[in-house]
Amino acid sequence: MTATLDDTPTSRALLAALPLESRAATWGEEVYFDTRLSPDLERDARQVVEPGTVAFWTEGDALALPYGPTPISRGDECRLAAPCNVLGRIDGDPRALATVRDGDPVRVTPAPR
Repeated sequence: MTATLDDTPTSRALLAALPLESRAATWGEEVYFDTRLSPDLERDARQVVEPGTVAFWTEGDALALPYGPTPISRGDECRLAAPCNVLGRIDGDPRALATVRDGDPVRVTPAPR
């Protein structure tokens, strides 16, 4: 799966740390995983986002990839555990994340140039 990131302080920190490997965790219809990065919460952080948003959960040092409702959602919204830095969007259908299971290996690499 690929994503297009915006130019934000957190996305720049993430790109500088790549490649990274982790293990997936799921929370409702969200996949998240530890990055070992600890960026600050950005001014435009949001808790409710669109499916396919690439978000950074600063309280958990994790990338959060929602594709549908979480346990705290109201209706069918994507409500993250707390306000998160918005980094960009997943390319293609974010529902492909539904195949990810707790403990699956995750590898994040920069796009080839």
